[in-house]
Amino acid sequence: MSKEQWNSRYSEQHYIYGTQPNAYLKKFLDSYSPGRILFPAEGEGRNAVYAASIGWQVDAFDQSDAGMDKALRLADNKKVTINYFISSLEEWKPVERSYDCIALIFVHLPPELRVLIHQNVILALKPGGFVVFEAFTKNQLPRTSGGPKTLDLLFDASEIKGDFATLDFIDFAETQVILEEGQLHQGLADVVHFVARKS
Repeated sequence: MSKEQWNSRYSEQHYIYGTQPNAYLKKFLDSYSPGRILFPAEGEGRNAVYAASIGWQVDAFDQSDAGMDKALRLADNKKVTINYFISSLEEWKPVERSYDCIALIFVHLPPELRVLIHQNVILALKPGGFVVFEAFTKNQLPRTSGGPKTLDLLFDASEIKGDFATLDFIDFAETQVILEEGQLHQGLADVVHFVARKS
């Protein structure tokens, strides 16, 4: 989707993906000591704000001004600070070995851009840093619980595992989950998720 489309989607007063963190990400964040974390394509800020609330130093970006405004408002309401900036994924210039964790939560990309961004994520991780990932698989296409309605923007689990093959997987699953994330992520969903660590 374009910046204008995301701005239109995020212009609604309520938080369309809710204000609570993604469950898979929350489980990770609650289990590891806080460090510096990046949220690419963070939208309305639910995950970034939660991370900040438990002590993580948070950077986040999105191409949507409306998304950033809502994220900063949520952070203010929760009395936490996040560093949020405007950038598309294509424009993002990763700084090598910058982050203890990078979270990719429902960041759906066409194949060529997917490979590039995933390489950039690995580059931006410190040695010992983690990637936390959850996104819809191609099996999600007929479901109404969320996700793109274009097959090319949904993921194949083996391709995702290949993108991150240089990391050490702590957990990896292609599975079904019940989503309760605002009005647009509700119900049974087909996902791939993993936690992996950079050597």
